[in-house]
Amino acid sequence: MPLALEDRLVALEDRLAVIELVSLHGHFVDDGSLDRLEELFTADAVYDLTDFGQEPLSGVAAIREAAWALGAANPVAHHVTNVVVTAYEDGRAQVRSKGLGVKADGSCGSVSYEDTVVRTADGWRISYRRLSPRRTPLGGMTEPG
Repeated sequence: MPLALEDRLVALEDRLAVIELVSLHGHFVDDGSLDRLEELFTADAVYDLTDFGQEPLSGVAAIREAAWALGAANPVAHHVTNVVVTAYEDGRAQVRSKGLGVKADGSCGSVSYEDTVVRTADGWRISYRRLSPRRTPLGGMTEPG
């Protein structure tokens, strides 16, 4: 159960480290530095692509292999925005962010990221990431609810 707002504030140093962690994903992928994914994810991380009709990927090796398998279909640029960090009592933090992917042909797609990050001996790492495509305005709402 989430804590009250005053109990879930994240220390500035941790907040900045988590935001940088989430931001580095795009740099590593866009640069082809997939050998550095261990700097972003725990060894047993789950990369949930269920909303794209795919099975979740388990482990850094599976995440890396999936990126290599996409090859030229990968976006040429990943942009992360609107990063919001909240902490929970078990030492994990939840992170919501938006992502834009620009393809080589100039087309663009948008996703929402829902991450669980954990503090490890090597710093913050993503242990769970869920991607949800953004395909309809207003979250699919058509009238006030």
